[in-house]
Amino acid sequence: MSQSPAPQDSIVPVSFELYAKDFAAFTRALGDSFARWGFAVISDHGMPQSRVDAALEETRAFFALPEAAKLKYRLPVQGQRGYTPFGVETAKGHTHYDLKEFWHVGRDLPAGHRFRDHMPDNVWPDAELPDFQARVGWLYGALDSMGLKVLEAVAAYLGLDRHFFDPTVDFGNSILRLLRYPPVPKDGPHIRAGAHEDINVITLLLGADEAGLQVKDHDGRWIDINPPPGSLVCNIGDMLQRLCNHRLPSTTHQVVNPSPERRGFPRYSTPFFLHFNSDYRIETLPNCVDAAHPDRYPTPITADEYLQERLREIKLA
Repeated sequence: MSQSPAPQDSIVPVSFELYAKDFAAFTRALGDSFARWGFAVISDHGMPQSRVDAALEETRAFFALPEAAKLKYRLPVQGQRGYTPFGVETAKGHTHYDLKEFWHVGRDLPAGHRFRDHMPDNVWPDAELPDFQARVGWLYGALDSMGLKVLEAVAAYLGLDRHFFDPTVDFGNSILRLLRYPPVPKDGPHIRAGAHEDINVITLLLGADEAGLQVKDHDGRWIDINPPPGSLVCNIGDMLQRLCNHRLPSTTHQVVNPSPERRGFPRYSTPFFLHFNSDYRIETLPNCVDAAHPDRYPTPITADEYLQERLREIKLA
């Protein structure tokens, strides 16, 4: 039995339990949500909550460190690994920087790998937080694994082999971002995250502890996303939108400032940005092009070329 259509003002969660029980139904429900919204909510994700909580505890502990301690982990290549301080990232097309600081964890590569020239080793705050690497590293691996399963459903929905994406992301420049949005003492021109689309293939986000995430609907309305506990929010990024010729849209979203009664509270979240392998050619899928949908991107581009172009636009390169 197929799911009933989503209401026009909400995103209906899709249970991850369907992945094993009825993959076709999982694919249909997830794909329809992506096609409608560019976003999906995946409930019952199955990751042990105790381990998720442990990673989030380490996140809060890192951001509670003195500024001098955090700045030890700011690297010369802005935004790729380690710490990026408050007041740096600025959404594309925006004048005012976002109200956030963050930590990046990337993929560990074996010695001699062809991507090591632009995917540096991770740094870890071992001196201050000896459990940080193990606990946060586990979260990176868990979200990377979940991302592959989501991409299986995306591939099937697009009429591709279920494992089409496996060799395109196995050494992808995927990033786990640990985010802290500090309290907002008063109204001003800055917001926590300006309206933007994600650069990458798909993004997976564990539910944040404070509200604020909004998605822009087709008619320009901003829709709040408040996923139930134990859920993942997943959205299509610009790389996948380009690959499938906009059959699945990369939707504009933002994180707005809190209501007056919540201004004294910080907001933490942990998006995982899943990327293609750096040398993967993003070339429009032939089965996503027809007379009614001509190829929007006749010139291919590698994933790394696309990434670097976009990072420069948001002041992270």
